[in-house]
Amino acid sequence: MAFQALFLLVFAACLAFGQAFPRPTTDLGPPDQRQRGPDGKDRTQELLKADHKANLKDLETIRQLSGEIQAELEKHDRHVLSVGALKKLDEMEKLTKRIRGRMRRF
Repeated sequence: MAFQALFLLVFAACLAFGQAFPRPTTDLGPPDQRQRGPDGKDRTQELLKADHKANLKDLETIRQLSGEIQAELEKHDRHVLSVGALKKLDEMEKLTKRIRGRMRRF
């Protein structure tokens, strides 16, 4: 009897957590219904411009790190990677994820 009650409880919990949550809508709607900033400009466009500038800055950093890693690999004749190069690769990965997150926002 206790096993059946436990089974029903677990089953009910699985059903409750398995329900799909509504996703936020990305529909911007007509221009007159969009959020406006204090100066009256479309806030979405301002955010997109700021994201674009941040993406370009992060891409320049990735390009610089990539060049440093390439120079370091060409400088050494062994088939090993230094700890500094691994840290630079990790930083490149973080920047890439940050850019991807910004691009998926809208």
